[in-house]
Amino acid sequence: MKSLGFLLVLISLVCGHALAATKPHVLLILADDLGYGDVRCYNEKAKVPTPNIDRLAREGMRFTDAHSPATVCTPSRYSLMTGQMAFRVPNGGTVFQGAGGPSLIAPGRLTLPGLLKQQGYATSAVGKWHVGLTFRDKAGEAIHKGGLEDAGRIDFTRRVEGGPLDHGFERFFGTACCPTTDWIYAFIDGDRIPVPPTAPIDKSKLPKHPYANDCRAGVIAPNFPMEEVDLIFLKKSREFMEEHMRTAPEKPFFLYHATQAVHLPSFAAPEFQNKKQAGPHGDFIGELDHIVGELMKELEKLGIADKTIVLLSSDNGPETTSVVHMRSDHDHDGARPWRGMKRDDWEGGHRVPLIVRWPGHVEGGSSSDQLASLTDVMATLAAVTGAELPRDAAEDSFNLLPVLEGKAKGPIRPYLLTQAFGGQRTLSIRRGMWKYIDHRGSGGNNYGSAELKRFALPEAELEAPGQLYDLASDPGETTNLYFKRPEIAAELKALLDKSKSEGRSAQLKQP
Repeated sequence: MKSLGFLLVLISLVCGHALAATKPHVLLILADDLGYGDVRCYNEKAKVPTPNIDRLAREGMRFTDAHSPATVCTPSRYSLMTGQMAFRVPNGGTVFQGAGGPSLIAPGRLTLPGLLKQQGYATSAVGKWHVGLTFRDKAGEAIHKGGLEDAGRIDFTRRVEGGPLDHGFERFFGTACCPTTDWIYAFIDGDRIPVPPTAPIDKSKLPKHPYANDCRAGVIAPNFPMEEVDLIFLKKSREFMEEHMRTAPEKPFFLYHATQAVHLPSFAAPEFQNKKQAGPHGDFIGELDHIVGELMKELEKLGIADKTIVLLSSDNGPETTSVVHMRSDHDHDGARPWRGMKRDDWEGGHRVPLIVRWPGHVEGGSSSDQLASLTDVMATLAAVTGAELPRDAAEDSFNLLPVLEGKAKGPIRPYLLTQAFGGQRTLSIRRGMWKYIDHRGSGGNNYGSAELKRFALPEAELEAPGQLYDLASDPGETTNLYFKRPEIAAELKALLDKSKSEGRSAQLKQP
């Protein structure tokens, strides 16, 4: 009987390993503030070549109607990690800085890495977290505010709470918020900051140009190289993949690589400076493309490039400063061909690149005009790995696997929700080519400011409480049809309100 029991255990282990081996590795690359028009395969007029990202598109599928869940980073990253729109949770419109928190992800909520971990994946996050953390002071009190004074209260001998290790990742190396913008310039390794900040940052030694002004006067650790943060992240991701394939090659991995590039300040590493003839921000785009290429080379070196799903996207549209100066100085439009930019509810604020490479499953050189959101990554990877999503998870996530495999017989999404900088006060909804914005103005930026005034469009319907656009005939969102098509505006407003009250947009059972 004992030998029979041992045999059954052995069979179970062998079958488990065989099943794990059939699951693809997953590499999710999330760029920061990379606009639809920043990438050559989306914008033939882009001034910066992006050969490595373009190669991904040639070898995979390029989505042309994909969207970040929000027009700023924190809520978009929350939605990517949970499959739930951030406006549905308390403080879901917050953009954290410094010691800001606590985590937007509630304890016990199923996350994308948690889901994949349940499916036998090793999970690792490298780069920018920015979903909220809890630092504590020497008395053990939580610090949940940003700013220099609060950063100075942190007891760096204590564990950092609410980070990736508390939400499904087994390993993490990165930063609390925006790496080179924040009040805390230091690396988190796991749930600790092993080399804490020791002095105020000396900005006199940093590059001076129009794209360098987002750097806050925070405190910096002695091992934090402001111009080489992305190269450190690249090194850590390579080390994870190499170690994993050396020690557990039979087990699939999920690597989330969240870059600093191309969030301002545009501090490209010295070897990338003055290379792209499109200024410092152009050099930074070039560095991002290099990083994508190096991650692909690592997969090829390890012999797993054809066994890995690679997803590349961005957390929102391009930053205002980069759009203004890249347009005027280099004739490059990071939002082309859309109206708006980061923080705006117009397309330029949230229509982003989305490329998926998966040899043998996704046809190379293909494209899709399916409506898609970064919230959909969770349901899609659940389908890929055979996981079943519980009722209280991924409430706004749709399974795009039929699209990837060329089997979709129609639209996957009945509608799409996005949120601008104001959270629940600034929502929009897409159904087909109709787009309803449930507020006046951009939802984020001030187009009366000196910087943006030149980009403001005349508004004929000043009394309209919302905006309605037909993207089929008016992709530039120039003509508000709120009063001309009131029945469409009312239908979409009612659908938006219904989704808010029901707490979800995804069906409980999907194909």
